[in-house]
Amino acid sequence: MQKNIKNVSETEQELEIILSAEEFGTEYNQELEEAKRNIQIKGFRKGHAPAGLIKKLAGPSIEATVAEKMASKYFGEIADAENIKPASRAQIIDFTFEPEELKIRLSYEIHPEFEVKDFSEYTFVQNRYVVTDEDIEREINLILKGHGTLVSIDEAAVSTDTVIGDVYKLNDAGEPEEDEKTDNHHFTLEYLPEENPFRVALTGKKAGESVDVVNEGKNSEEPSTFRVVISEVKRLELPELTDELVKEITGERFESVTDFKADVRIQIEQHFTSKTEEELLESISAKLIEENPVPAPNSMIASFSKMLVENAKRQMGGSFPKTFDEEQFRIAMKPNAEKHAQWLLISQKIAEDATLSVSDEDIKAYAEKEAEKSESMNAEEILKTYLSPEFRDYITDTILKEKIYNVIKSKVTITEEEKPVPVHEG
Repeated sequence: MQKNIKNVSETEQELEIILSAEEFGTEYNQELEEAKRNIQIKGFRKGHAPAGLIKKLAGPSIEATVAEKMASKYFGEIADAENIKPASRAQIIDFTFEPEELKIRLSYEIHPEFEVKDFSEYTFVQNRYVVTDEDIEREINLILKGHGTLVSIDEAAVSTDTVIGDVYKLNDAGEPEEDEKTDNHHFTLEYLPEENPFRVALTGKKAGESVDVVNEGKNSEEPSTFRVVISEVKRLELPELTDELVKEITGERFESVTDFKADVRIQIEQHFTSKTEEELLESISAKLIEENPVPAPNSMIASFSKMLVENAKRQMGGSFPKTFDEEQFRIAMKPNAEKHAQWLLISQKIAEDATLSVSDEDIKAYAEKEAEKSESMNAEEILKTYLSPEFRDYITDTILKEKIYNVIKSKVTITEEEKPVPVHEG
């Protein structure tokens, strides 16, 4: 066997494999015999057609099959010997088949060769979110909203109220069109964007009042004017937080307000501990990508692009709306996909340089750590799951990422900055 490797770019190579008749002959004869047994030719009993006629009729197909099998057989062997790191499956560009020689030309992507710049002088700021009693009360109020009661009020509506009324579309003369009336429409003001014309117009209004709302047309649409005749304003009344209510809303996991509030604090703190780690990792990866703009193979970018599109689909309930332009979205996601691919290459290189690996003991320790958080599974059960063929690769990858992250954090400087918990409404 002879081989010739050609670098097309930093992420692409071509490989020419030249085989002698001794190396591909056995495979060729086997394919020829298989074709002879299965091809039915008029005038001959099945399996008894002359080899020359079989070659004439099925020769190109046999040669292509042999070329595929030989490429598959020798590519892995050559990749190991030459320390090639394929990033995609090798594809046959072309081949030439002669009785004494088979030449196969393959194309494939590779992981680029590069060195990660020294990052020991980098400094990063890690947020430390400070959870206050006000944050706890705010979170509990959000929970209580699910158990609140809407009550009618004789007051002007505020941004958290629900305004109920009949909605008329007005014609050019400013008169209501009866055939375009919506009865008893509910406007939950807090769920409308702040700049929404209905939210702006209805805030501050009371039952019995009417208000005209101009809805600016989007794109080529003409502006429309609506009149809302308000029949009722409702406000959400939250229940008093008592021990009995705590038992009800937690399924008796907690029996007192004190214990419930303590758990809410723990949940918020755990959430923001994870959030600050994610933010730090994002900051670190962005800096290392900026300093090491490694070229990413197209196949890796395509893989991450597909992942981002599928994630977006899941967030929309499993599929995009019919009018959604998936191809444009995929194009828009490409820069993000490229950064994911670059970070994968950089993190793999850091792991390689630090000779990181994941052992069964690492997986066992990880299982024990996860068992401390679980209420339904012990460490032995979790370990059995992690070592199963379905989960092992995923857990190994998770632990390796953690090790890479720890290597980076051990070398860079990280300073803390206190920040208030971001306020969110729900």
